[in-house]
Amino acid sequence: MKVLVIGSGGREHALAWKLKQSPEVNQLFCAPGNAGTAELGENVAIGASDLSGLARFAKQNHVDLTVVGPDDPLALGIVDLFQQQGLRVFGPNKSAARLESSKIFAKELMRSANIPTARAQTFYDATAAHWYCGQTTFPVVIKADGLALGKGVVIAPNEVTARSTIDVMMKQRKFGEAGMRVLIEECLTGTECSLHALVDGEHFRLLQTARDHKRAFDGDTGPNTGGMGAFSPANNWSRELEAQFEKQVMAPLLESLRTHGIAFRGLLFPGLMITSEGVRVLEFNCRFGDPETQAILPRMKSDLLPLLNATIDGKIDNYSIEWDERASVTVVMASGGYPDKYETGKTISGLDDAAKVEDVQIFHAGTKRMNGNIVTAGGRVLAVTALGSTVEAARVRAYEAVSRINFEGAHFRRDIAMSAGAR
Repeated sequence: MKVLVIGSGGREHALAWKLKQSPEVNQLFCAPGNAGTAELGENVAIGASDLSGLARFAKQNHVDLTVVGPDDPLALGIVDLFQQQGLRVFGPNKSAARLESSKIFAKELMRSANIPTARAQTFYDATAAHWYCGQTTFPVVIKADGLALGKGVVIAPNEVTARSTIDVMMKQRKFGEAGMRVLIEECLTGTECSLHALVDGEHFRLLQTARDHKRAFDGDTGPNTGGMGAFSPANNWSRELEAQFEKQVMAPLLESLRTHGIAFRGLLFPGLMITSEGVRVLEFNCRFGDPETQAILPRMKSDLLPLLNATIDGKIDNYSIEWDERASVTVVMASGGYPDKYETGKTISGLDDAAKVEDVQIFHAGTKRMNGNIVTAGGRVLAVTALGSTVEAARVRAYEAVSRINFEGAHFRRDIAMSAGAR
């Protein structure tokens, strides 16, 4: 099979790495890819949001399966376009992808299906949102309705911060159209957990659990990022919670989607808060998580390709997934200044040396080749994943590999998967 992976981040490198292991895959393309994916297949200079260009390439090169990594092309309707042109593609269509591309749509659907989630109010103009800030209790969570690269969520501890956040989103338009409407939610307390489920419209298969670290700095401080690290399995999950999740979240969600005439086929990634009262849904994502994918896929023993095909064909209930019992820890190395302003073009050294650490896999994100060197080309640069008999053993290996990699201004958290960071 010829497979095309769309995207250029660490998630896409991990997907390409895993798919490359399938005996059925004989040619792999990545669009646009990075320096890591270039070592697995052929990078194609087409942007992830150039839907017509991607469809044209898939047709001309007789691609058998396209796997969509990022959220933007899903929200734009890439799956609909590919299907209209007779191209096989993994991911939800535009209507189903609204679960991620519109937090308001997702919240309203959860309310109608009685899915446990935070109480929230929706606002379409800043004046009404400001008024509400004078009436509510703090802290609150303010969310841009649309896609904002994982940065459109702010925990406001007081009214001053809340009003400033509303202005940034709704008046200054920091996130463009995504912030024109906002949700103001109650701030749930508990611990977060990331779940991934392959959903074929009727049935689903859960992948292994993970927990990520969103804040930029140690001790879960600093601004929100796309994710500074992750570990798997989650240390706050149980069979009891899984049963509650399947009964109170997945079953009513799929039923509600069907009622709305929406067939969800692809990867559903609910972000959960484990509270004293049980599971609460924070958000829905409609694609593999980043950096959770980099932590989960190295633990997957099964071939990923048949699982993706079964999801597309509505047959995922016929498949089981085999997992490595070992734990994994992923540490993200970012450019200095991320998630705010940062410089690129910094030469990366030590990658070969780091790869020699036992049970370590280095996934590229913001990298490219330039003048014979691999250089930085984004905010999150690398995701270094290690397996170990325990989370602590995996953590030691991951940081040993990180210590061997160097580039100017390199920034990474030193507490990924530590008990304080996990809390």
